[in-house]
Amino acid sequence: MTNKKRIYLDHAATTPVDKRVLKAMVPYFFSKYGNPMSIHSFGVEASFAIDKARKTLANFLNSKTDEIFFTSGSTESNNIVVKGTVKAYYEKFGKNALKPHIITTKFEHHSILNAFKTVEKENLAEVSYLNISKDGLVELEELKAKVKKQNTILVSIVYVNSEIGTVQVIEKIGGLIKMIRKNNIYPLFHTDATQAINYFSCDVLKLGVDLLSFSSHKIYGPKGIGALYFKQGTPIKKLFDGGEQENGLRPGTHNVPGIVGFAKAIEIVSETKKKESIRLIKLRNHLLDKILKEIPDSSLNGSKENRSPNNCNLRFKNIEGESLVLMLDESGIACSTGSACSSSSLQASHVLLSLGLRAEEAHSSLRITLGRNITKHDIEFTIEKLKQSVDKLRKLSGNVLSDYFKKNKVS
Repeated sequence: MTNKKRIYLDHAATTPVDKRVLKAMVPYFFSKYGNPMSIHSFGVEASFAIDKARKTLANFLNSKTDEIFFTSGSTESNNIVVKGTVKAYYEKFGKNALKPHIITTKFEHHSILNAFKTVEKENLAEVSYLNISKDGLVELEELKAKVKKQNTILVSIVYVNSEIGTVQVIEKIGGLIKMIRKNNIYPLFHTDATQAINYFSCDVLKLGVDLLSFSSHKIYGPKGIGALYFKQGTPIKKLFDGGEQENGLRPGTHNVPGIVGFAKAIEIVSETKKKESIRLIKLRNHLLDKILKEIPDSSLNGSKENRSPNNCNLRFKNIEGESLVLMLDESGIACSTGSACSSSSLQASHVLLSLGLRAEEAHSSLRITLGRNITKHDIEFTIEKLKQSVDKLRKLSGNVLSDYFKKNKVS
């Protein structure tokens, strides 16, 4: 049995740990394993490593070191932002205060969207969900119109969408928020920059953000570690009780190896971002152009121009996304579907529906996300296998899939 070539094209889901990152982490598992809260030499050694890592992240974001807080990842950071901001508002103004108003978009990552829905369900905040254009972009005029002078306390808009890769004009939004609030502290402005760190400027001063979330495992670092930037003086409260780690905001023993690996991954991104972005844009455009030209009834989801360098999200008429993913996997190619289907549900992707796509179109989508180790040869191989897979599935299905959606009224 011969070994099948394997091509990983799901870098928006996670990335492999860079060997240089792993090398930096290893000592903190075996010889430098102290708890950084301990005052003996082992603890001091670990504490020093965390301080150094915090400085690395602060330099990358152009922030102060005491504005960087380590978490388990962007999901935790996002929950702290949404729920911690609402909690801080009530602690300051009391339970009888005007209910706070918070704003986000309809196509955020579930860690933001569900956090918003939770505070809304618990009647802790009034929520506005911004519409998305067919190109996957936020309309600034709608955002401006949604802000309420009296009680809008938070605006959270994703920097780069994890599914379709479209990029928001965060710097312009930051300027708009600054103009709206003038001398007031509210509304705060947060962005989930998880998918942006690899390719775009995350200078928090230029972006004009008060809060920014990001994760290690999207940038060739370890899983289970992330960070939250929040501007000094920003009103936010902790969600968990425990020790005094992370200045009391995020209690729990530090993940020292993860923090060290995270910092090393950030260092590498700093050195390679510009060159790698240019390389991936060329590969991505080649992939998109050939697919759209050579596969009939194929379309791009979202803007081609305002898009992450590594993201291709396409839909194929009369194709079921999960079937396409599984067929490509048999050829050794790992992608993901634009549909959130499972064995018990046929709920279409909220991201794709927010663009105005029909459920059938959302279910026929495929996400391909490139990474550091992907070559031109990998792209050519993928194109050929994708053409073969789409052709085979269309011959098998005919119009059966379309009839199924109509009959079952799948949404």
